[in-house]
Amino acid sequence: MNSVVRTLTDIPKIKLDPQELIRHPEWLVTNGLGGYASGTVSGAMTRRYHGLLIAAFPAPLGRMILLNDLDEEVHLPNNRIVHLSTRYGDWAEPTAELLEFRLEMGLPVWRYRIDNWILEKWLHLPYRQNTVYITYKTLDCPDEIRLKLRPLIQFRGHSDDVDAQPKDPYVLSVLEDQYQISTGNLPPLRLLIYAKGEFVIERKKIEKVRYLREEQRGYHVIGELWTPGTFVLDAVAREESTLVASTESWEIMRAMRPADALAAERDRRARLIALADSRAQSGFAAELVLAADQFITVPTGRLADQTRTHAAGDEMRTVIAGYHWFTDWGRDTMISLEGLTLVTRRFLEAGWILRNFAKSIRHGLIPNLFPEGSREGLYHTADATLWFFHAIERYVQATGDRWTLRFLLPKLIEIFEAHIRGTLFGIRVDPDDALLRQGEEGYQLTWMDAKVGDWVVTPRRGKAVEIDALWYNALRLLQKWVTEENDQKKARDIGAWADKAKDSFNRKFWCAPEGYLYDVIDGPQGDDAACRPNQLIAISLDHPILEPSRWEPVLRTVQQRLLTPFGLRSLAANHPDYKSRYFGDIRARDAAYHQGTVWAWLIGPLIDAWLKVYPEDRAGAHELLRGLIPHINEHGIGSISEVFDAERPWTPHGCIAQAWSVAEVLRCWVKTSP
Repeated sequence: MNSVVRTLTDIPKIKLDPQELIRHPEWLVTNGLGGYASGTVSGAMTRRYHGLLIAAFPAPLGRMILLNDLDEEVHLPNNRIVHLSTRYGDWAEPTAELLEFRLEMGLPVWRYRIDNWILEKWLHLPYRQNTVYITYKTLDCPDEIRLKLRPLIQFRGHSDDVDAQPKDPYVLSVLEDQYQISTGNLPPLRLLIYAKGEFVIERKKIEKVRYLREEQRGYHVIGELWTPGTFVLDAVAREESTLVASTESWEIMRAMRPADALAAERDRRARLIALADSRAQSGFAAELVLAADQFITVPTGRLADQTRTHAAGDEMRTVIAGYHWFTDWGRDTMISLEGLTLVTRRFLEAGWILRNFAKSIRHGLIPNLFPEGSREGLYHTADATLWFFHAIERYVQATGDRWTLRFLLPKLIEIFEAHIRGTLFGIRVDPDDALLRQGEEGYQLTWMDAKVGDWVVTPRRGKAVEIDALWYNALRLLQKWVTEENDQKKARDIGAWADKAKDSFNRKFWCAPEGYLYDVIDGPQGDDAACRPNQLIAISLDHPILEPSRWEPVLRTVQQRLLTPFGLRSLAANHPDYKSRYFGDIRARDAAYHQGTVWAWLIGPLIDAWLKVYPEDRAGAHELLRGLIPHINEHGIGSISEVFDAERPWTPHGCIAQAWSVAEVLRCWVKTSP
């Protein structure tokens, strides 16, 4: 079995300056349920989302942090005490030297040197369990050393402020070698040790825990942790000591010994790489195959939906849009589906995702998102439903699954008819030009969806360029599908709407003075000529709405004004609303979110449009991806970030791992590879 390994040896020394800790890259391991573990390479937990076990529970709980961290001490024979990572409260520099951090098959490994001792730490989460294994192994060890592991605990929702605390006190229960921590009616945390040692009860609070990233982002900074005591373990050369933390039953926790659980997870990951497209089985692309796996999850919160799905013989799968704070979003899922599930040849799961979303259609719309801890979706989106058509077409092309297409077709016709009649949030077809209008005061319905309080930053009400490109593409796909089912009358009706929409689009959206497409027409303030990347979607889709003579000018404009090494700016720099940096509190960040900030996922439509204009230049298209290769060392290790600053040094921000960023880069890497 070939192992995919990414190693960081040039690790910045941890400084007393807290700003240095903020810049340390972060790691992420997920469990297929939406739960995860995450932190910084240095060991400092700088976000409210950082923790060693963030478990995923059914609604209304959602995801909860249970095990925040471990205070790790190494006691040497000379009575010297060494901490492996930054201690809470004083941010003192640890005395253990971090020689190396690496991802082996996407799983984090730390290697420390302490005098003449070499110690490794491994962490993994078994698939579809709310469980974490943390294993320590001494490699070079002249004498026995002692490990002291103090669990640091705060039961709270993973997006709650860091000062949130449960209403009831923590209770420690001990039965032989089983340790359980509970509070009120919340699920308990269970701890097991596979090692020679003992547990010393020493319950206390750790006060004034400072989360530096939250301070930078304008949220509450100071929290409080609780600890039940310390595991004291004896470590000798080449032997492993493992702490297991879980919300599962004791029987499940004991079902596999730590080495067997790790081997099973490594084998699962190796199968994912072996299953993927042959051009994605090594190097950078293989790492993205493992990154893609982080987003494909079982939505544990929606038990009623799971029951209905199982009754139909299917399984529930969805896509987490990004870590740490996103849930499953319809738009992100449909844009990501090809890269996450078709390039990786996870065809069965792709079908489950599409059929599951079809069952959630209301008023001719698929959900925009399912909020954390909720059983019901929100439907305020004009484009997610249109991306649904695109995802279905790519799925059928890849799998030949006509049964699913026929199963979905009545729903797709229902969507078409709802858009013609008009549906929620002002989404309706204008009968005069067959173009799709959207928008309602106080709502943000396109992918440029930043909103702070009542302020919709980029409302884009009217007829938005990518919405009508997607609408036309959906019409042509639906026309083809109903034709294949011999419904000629319905096909002619749909085709007539498509013909009219295409003619209207090319007359109305062309901004002749600028030589590119308006971003929005017929809006409350008239036509908007802001130069944005959305216009590329008029070229990139299977059925481009823009006439071919205008493809090259649009592509050239986007390349000149919006292209960066990490994706496309969301707004050209000459616009008065342009923001070059994405930073500050929530209001400052959202003001910049789609006003210049670079989005990695937009490299996908760019490359699709490039190959429409220059079909023989796959090498040139491939070169557009090169800037993202070193990036997977710098923010979320092994993954691709959500956004970047619009100017050098292109600092990454937002989610450390974003589904459509990974999906579109992986898809285009394979598409443009020899």
